[in-house]
Amino acid sequence: MDKGYLLGIDIGTSACKVAVFSRDGRVAAQAAGEYPVYYPKEGWAEQNPEEWWSAVCHAIRKALEARKIVPEEIAGVGIDGQSWSAIAIDKEGRVLTNTPIWMDTRAQSICDRLNSEIGRDTIFRVAGNSLQPSYTTAKILWYQENMPEVYKKIDKILQSNSFIAFKLTGAVTQDVSQGYGLHCFDMRKGTWDEEMCRKLGIPVSFLPPIVPCDCVVGTVTEEASAACGLAAGTPVVAGGLDAACGTLGVGVIHPGETQEQGGQAGGMSICMDTYKADPRLILGYHVVPGQWLLQGGTTGGGGVMRWFEQEFADYERAMQEKKGKSSLTQLNELAEPVAPGCDGLVFLPYMAGERSPIWNPDAKGVFYGLDFSKTKGHMVRACMEGVALSLRHNLEIAEEAGAKADVLRAMGGSANSLLWTQIKSDITGKPIVVPSSDTATTLGAAILAGVGVGFYENYEEAVSLTVKTTRSHSPNPDNREIYDRTYHTYLKLYDSLENLMKK
Repeated sequence: MDKGYLLGIDIGTSACKVAVFSRDGRVAAQAAGEYPVYYPKEGWAEQNPEEWWSAVCHAIRKALEARKIVPEEIAGVGIDGQSWSAIAIDKEGRVLTNTPIWMDTRAQSICDRLNSEIGRDTIFRVAGNSLQPSYTTAKILWYQENMPEVYKKIDKILQSNSFIAFKLTGAVTQDVSQGYGLHCFDMRKGTWDEEMCRKLGIPVSFLPPIVPCDCVVGTVTEEASAACGLAAGTPVVAGGLDAACGTLGVGVIHPGETQEQGGQAGGMSICMDTYKADPRLILGYHVVPGQWLLQGGTTGGGGVMRWFEQEFADYERAMQEKKGKSSLTQLNELAEPVAPGCDGLVFLPYMAGERSPIWNPDAKGVFYGLDFSKTKGHMVRACMEGVALSLRHNLEIAEEAGAKADVLRAMGGSANSLLWTQIKSDITGKPIVVPSSDTATTLGAAILAGVGVGFYENYEEAVSLTVKTTRSHSPNPDNREIYDRTYHTYLKLYDSLENLMKK
């Protein structure tokens, strides 16, 4: 049977997405499966990896059945996933506890201690990243200190995509792009640093072997086939970080090319062929061999609008059927007539603390400049502008580190908003092009599978065949002055409020 399709799996924060692609990148079928985030205590955010697997199985079956795709037609499977998981499994492969996810900051005191005992600079020289509670490192040590019964049963620590690869194939691996979550990962060499493992107190035995992202790690087992509907024997590649796969999925494969992320989280990824690290940013390997990604990762991305819609859009939801427009589209229309700069209303989008470049788990979201003249439209636009201001902040820090972005390639749900994308272009001063944003991440995962199984000769061929630009935005020079003033206010607001935000 002709194997004319690739399948990509994306383990997101609120749901998994599954998409089947033809060789030219067209979506033949897609489906999603939701799962919850648990918030048992302040600063905690965790998920159950087995719920990911159940959702993946449901979504694969739904996608295949909806378009009557024969499982044997799929040439390979690629997986991407959210960052900084700490999935503890025992020798039988059983999940021992929920995993803290990228928003979780419970291990701040552990980071403070290790930064003092080992030295921030010492850790940074090896890892290329500052030690923060969001990363995997401190979560492992949190298990040791707070869940000793779990800790003593740990055989391996997995990441989100490697867990799904394990469920599909039985292979225990660690792809190179997710290595940045552990500070015993040598960012220059792409290997585990055993001396840093010893200093941090992380057993080397917990760490799976590191493999390239396009490496075929195994094939779908009979057990997995029965659960998810894929054909037994289908090749599965290691996959990689969601942001890195999304970066590939919008066509960023050469130095200087940049992805702008508009999913639940926000930020950017600048492709580099030389090592450039800055403790205010995030450095990791690209899923494309021989490249790094200098990233800005913020908690305030598309999730800001998801929150605003959930809490303040009862009317818009009620009017969806009558108007024939989604609640988000209606909110977008409310924001559109509001002038750039929102008449002085400024929003700090720190809705779950903040990651780069301020690294403050206690940071809070703030609306500044409210008065009786402000409308819901002002607040919607301020949310959009606040996310764009955080993007500008990260891009400016990246330039200081020697990595300049020229054109941004947008992905994620927020790229569907022409207004929001234009705001980002105006505030950053960067042109933005928008490929097929909704499927960029799963496409990137599928491309990894395609290269890994020989479906494509190389990444250049894959990108040329699959990535198509749908529209472009140029910064409006008439808005530059007002946005420069807004950005200055944005920075001063955080500086002024930082001490008040401390617990």
